[in-house]
Amino acid sequence: MPHQLLSLVDVAMATLPNVLISLAIFAVSYYAGVWLGRLLKGVLTRKNAEPGVSHLLSQILKWTIISLGFITALQRFFDVTAFLTGLGIIGFTIGFALQNIMQNFVSGIILLIQQPFKVSDEVSLMGNEGFVQKIGLRTTEIRLRNGLLVFLPNADVLSQPIINFSRANGFRVELPVSIPYEADTEKARSIILDQVRTVPGCLETPVAQVFFHTFNASSVDLRVQFWVDNRTTDHHAAKDMVLVRIKQAFEENGIDVPYPVQVMKNPTKVTKRKTK
Repeated sequence: MPHQLLSLVDVAMATLPNVLISLAIFAVSYYAGVWLGRLLKGVLTRKNAEPGVSHLLSQILKWTIISLGFITALQRFFDVTAFLTGLGIIGFTIGFALQNIMQNFVSGIILLIQQPFKVSDEVSLMGNEGFVQKIGLRTTEIRLRNGLLVFLPNADVLSQPIINFSRANGFRVELPVSIPYEADTEKARSIILDQVRTVPGCLETPVAQVFFHTFNASSVDLRVQFWVDNRTTDHHAAKDMVLVRIKQAFEENGIDVPYPVQVMKNPTKVTKRKTK
């Protein structure tokens, strides 16, 4: 009996260092996982990520680190290679089956970290222009100007050009203006530029310009270009405003807005006499 007790004591003393080391590894990984998870959640919160997304990603990071620490601790007692191989096969199978979902998931994480746009930004994504409503892990939601809500897969969003109108310092507005042939072109130019400068948010640089475009059937067509500060002025509203003011200014200065004129001619009826 004493001999068996001594053997147990020897085994316990031999395994005690591994137990202590394993406990230390697990404890360090646990607290590291908790700390890094909170750190990631704070970073995502400062970047205005969705609360649910921030919580999910922080939990994934936390438990990934804890799991790695647990597996490393187990390695002190037995070989976990076969166990890891099995997990790898299962993970590969699941990843292959959920390939598209995983692509969108990873792309969603990249969008949240890089932040090429944020919620409420006006953007153009995959040919869809509107305002960002939500950036999820699988899709990004865009509210179009016509009120429709579009769900775009994050992998497709990340693989195509992203235009963020809200990040630009200025937006160029272009619009056509037609004047009749008998109008004074230079006077019309001056009137147009005066009205453009009255638009709130119109930038002095680059300067507004009026270009000759083409001769039309019943008008001389001009092209107007000016820049607005899109952080304070909606470019669609600016275009509408300047068109209304140009029309009013033309009317006050006796310049008619031309419209197509079609001349109808009655065909002459020719009667042929029969000759005998």
